[in-house]
Amino acid sequence: MDLVVFLGLCLSCWFLLSLWNQSSRKGKLPPGPTPLPIIGNILQLDVKDISKSLSNLSKLYGPVFTLYLGLKPTVVLHGYEAVKEALIDLGEEFSGRGSFPVAERVNKGHGILFSNGKRWKEIRRFSLMTLRNFGMGKRSIEDRVQEEARCLVEELRKTNASPCDPTFILGCAPCNVICSIIFQNRFDYTDQTFLNLLEKFNENLRIMSSPWIQVCNNLPALIDYLPGSHNKMLKNFDYLKSYVLEKTKEHQESLDIDNPRDFIDCFLIKMEQEKHNQQSEFTFENLIAAVSDLFGAGTETTSTTLRYALLLLLKHPEVTAKVQEEIDRVIGRHRSPSMQDRSHMPYMDAVIHEIQRYTDIVPTNLPHAVTCDVKFRNYIIPKGTTILTSLTSVLYDAKEFHNPEVFDPGHFLDESGNFKKSDYFMAFSAGKRMCLGEGLARMELFLFLTTILQKFTLKSVVDPKDIDTTPAASGFGHVPPSYQLCFIPV
Repeated sequence: MDLVVFLGLCLSCWFLLSLWNQSSRKGKLPPGPTPLPIIGNILQLDVKDISKSLSNLSKLYGPVFTLYLGLKPTVVLHGYEAVKEALIDLGEEFSGRGSFPVAERVNKGHGILFSNGKRWKEIRRFSLMTLRNFGMGKRSIEDRVQEEARCLVEELRKTNASPCDPTFILGCAPCNVICSIIFQNRFDYTDQTFLNLLEKFNENLRIMSSPWIQVCNNLPALIDYLPGSHNKMLKNFDYLKSYVLEKTKEHQESLDIDNPRDFIDCFLIKMEQEKHNQQSEFTFENLIAAVSDLFGAGTETTSTTLRYALLLLLKHPEVTAKVQEEIDRVIGRHRSPSMQDRSHMPYMDAVIHEIQRYTDIVPTNLPHAVTCDVKFRNYIIPKGTTILTSLTSVLYDAKEFHNPEVFDPGHFLDESGNFKKSDYFMAFSAGKRMCLGEGLARMELFLFLTTILQKFTLKSVVDPKDIDTTPAASGFGHVPPSYQLCFIPV
């Protein structure tokens, strides 16, 4: 027994000494709560709401502090000034992708979202250029979104004004837009393959926002050796990747180098152009991962925002009425909304921004990492250190948004009722790692919501004051609660 105690003390001393060596060798990390051996600070975090825990810790340690998530230090940035200083002012130094063990099991450093260095820069630059070029065919991206908005309206009409859960219908529209860009085709809303893909996207968001996944990301050994919902999530990702692989093989068989049809064709052509370059990042692995990234990110965050949007509009009928009055005045009942209308619809623009601010879909952002040793304020952050940026602390900053806990489109309107931009609006993150599809997402939110409110009156199945907008889960993302509503044609 004495030997066991002695070994335990030696292990603890070794652990603390290694932490001290790391800090003293590479510089001075920000202060933070004292970590426990092996598990770090996980017991000081509420895994049901990490964002809230970070806010509480910032009151003790300030806007820049260190947590140990397992054995590794993570620097947390809380508040607009700290987040801006890192992601914008020192954008290159903070442009790495930080540790996200569950996702690393899926993409293994390939693709866009979870790659680093030269690979990330080249694949992101290519993807951004290709997405921007998709007016290259007969229709621009706006044409595609408008067409999908019309399909969405027809699908909502089929509900016959009966109560329905809008989850899958609202997922179909943005998913079809991204499918038309990467696969060159859209699905019928009743297609079983389509519904299977959407179910796996929704299920993975719920799992990734669960307390268990927060534990797995802190103690990644659990992923490989214990049963749990993470295995279901990994299985869902495998299903998605197998579908992308199948579509890619179809593209290879019918590829016309002179007439690229979509993102996959463009990537395959780039692979052919660089086939003799041994250092090329345009590989089959990066193609599958990049398409999977675009497919998932282009579907889930927008559809989740749309679901939350309708819930908030049900909760606040006075806001909905004001939006519909603006739609009637600017567009009317028969013409399809276009992006040109947005500049004439300040209230609608403010409502969409407030929906994104208030729902705070990805509260702690995807983790960043520093690409070199960085002097940040009075600290030295060693190269490779994971950085967590609290987007909640920016979107809910009381200095910028009066009563941030209240849903109020006035947060984005000036005294004359004109739309008011805010540097604190970081719903798409900021800096070099900000959302690749921000422009597309903004377009979809405006055109889909405007078209729905142009064609339907939203009717809640419960009294609006009884609607609870509290997220069903608050981990990686804020997952809206389930609800039903009626779409009444106007």
